[in-house]
Amino acid sequence: MTWFEVWAPNAERVQVAVRQGETLVRHAMRSLEERPGWWGADVAAAGHGADYGFVLDGSDEVLPDPRSPWQPHGAHGVSRVYEHGRFRWTDHGWRGRPLPGSVLYEMHVGTFTQEGTFDAAVERLDHLVALGADAVEVLPIASFPGQRGWGYDGVHLWAPHEPYGGPDGFKRFVDAAHARGLAVILDVVYNHLGPSGNRLGSFGPYFTTTYSTPWGDAMNFDQAGSDEVRAFVTGNALMWLRDYHVDGLRLDAVHAINDHSAVHILEELATEVRALSAHLGRTLFLVAESDLSDPRLITPQEAGGYGLDAHWDDDVHHALHATLTGERQGYYCDFGSLDTLAKALTRAYVHDGGWSAYRGRRHGRPVDVERTPAHRFVTFLQNHDQVGNRASGDRVSATLPPGLLKVGAALLLLGSFTPMLFMGEEWAASTPWCYFTDHVEPELGRAVTEGRRREFARHGWAGEVPDPQAVETWRRSVLDWTELAGEPHRELLEWHRALIALRRSRPELNDPRLTRTAVDTGTAEATAGAEEPARWLVLRRGGLRVVVCFDERPCRVPLPRLDPPARLLLASDPAVRLENGTPGAFVTLPGAAVAVVA
Repeated sequence: MTWFEVWAPNAERVQVAVRQGETLVRHAMRSLEERPGWWGADVAAAGHGADYGFVLDGSDEVLPDPRSPWQPHGAHGVSRVYEHGRFRWTDHGWRGRPLPGSVLYEMHVGTFTQEGTFDAAVERLDHLVALGADAVEVLPIASFPGQRGWGYDGVHLWAPHEPYGGPDGFKRFVDAAHARGLAVILDVVYNHLGPSGNRLGSFGPYFTTTYSTPWGDAMNFDQAGSDEVRAFVTGNALMWLRDYHVDGLRLDAVHAINDHSAVHILEELATEVRALSAHLGRTLFLVAESDLSDPRLITPQEAGGYGLDAHWDDDVHHALHATLTGERQGYYCDFGSLDTLAKALTRAYVHDGGWSAYRGRRHGRPVDVERTPAHRFVTFLQNHDQVGNRASGDRVSATLPPGLLKVGAALLLLGSFTPMLFMGEEWAASTPWCYFTDHVEPELGRAVTEGRRREFARHGWAGEVPDPQAVETWRRSVLDWTELAGEPHRELLEWHRALIALRRSRPELNDPRLTRTAVDTGTAEATAGAEEPARWLVLRRGGLRVVVCFDERPCRVPLPRLDPPARLLLASDPAVRLENGTPGAFVTLPGAAVAVVA
């Protein structure tokens, strides 16, 4: 026997249709007086694996469950009963992995391996362990239309995407990660749903026209009927953490969540997750994506904040990217100078209330560096957005030489913040990561393709814009693991491993105090024939110095006298030289190189 229930406050009659043989047999549901708007029914013939759906007011259409745990027939099909207790976990001793001190690794299941499944991804987890990663951050897996996509157009938030392996497949992945000491962070989307297969609005006021998002109707968090919508979202978050043993959630684009309630939905989520963590005796955390540069997201609730554990820091990415590549288009126009990079590395935000030329206004709010731990900022040189939202999905390795890739990795992995790598970044994967979709409606597919091409044409892009709907666009984005055997991929992989091992071995590299991080910048003497002197930067973390030369010309960088004399711990190029002397030391670097000195 299975108990079915659904929130449908505007319906006058609700039935649950359960498959018996080849037929969906309808069963009347009763209104639950103790829970206004809810309907429920016990069905004796239903159990694990039974297909079902709901019928509103005698309609001919059978709708999937808004809380469907399993969508084996795709986003447009009916739901299937799934009993979580049937899975046999082996991670009984797992107590989680705290975010402070962790190195994150962002992964898209559908392009991480040729097979594009959870089970195939398990076969590559040992690579992450050898790299030194602590947690794998999985792009959204909530059921979405078609076979392939980024996952941000999910429409069944409670059901793991069936082509990836469905509910059991994801549980096997999490269980295998925990067996290797890896935490799992899941990307979830609560600001909107995808346009295809989204039937939540048929059941109740899940959406509101009071606000809008760039991707469609906004979720209703503060209008009439929003109490149940908020419960839908908090219940979904707790389900992933409890029933799938996930360790943390990455909350997509929270700046697109509109909520003017006295208690914001993000604050409510943080409270509920802390309560579940205490109940389970397991470390759980929430990480937000936001472009607001607002530290209130990560400020403790006791101090008037929302109490989230961390958020993605785009300013650090933009500062690193603009300095390394020289790009200044779009939002990179606010970045690129060494002073801007120094501010990002020491104060987390570049936009902290000052002028943003890109926005044409002031933007952001200052971080209290005296009280805010550095691990609350997740930083990256690449991620799915910063690669995939480029016209051709090109990684920085497509334009930067290996020397500058090593420089970027060193500043990321030895910086103050929680670093995150994007899959394949550790070996400078040559495969792009494009925007790809698999919309089943031809009209929607054409609209996505034409819209993307128009978008880049408006920005003056004259090159190819791959068709998101083409299978080849997805296929080009799949990682090529055979590259690991060749150069420069193998050398760059060893460099990333060495940096992460050094991060593990030096306590100052995990010191959460931003006040213990400083940056010096300067220029070397111009060499003969050079129009400009080479730029250098020294990142100081306790007694450790990360010395960088950004340009192709050599740098001779002065360091204060260290006692005992300075030692060269790591160098990106064998030509790096350290000279100890009086009154100080000098590090000589060839162009585009980095050295770590203590």
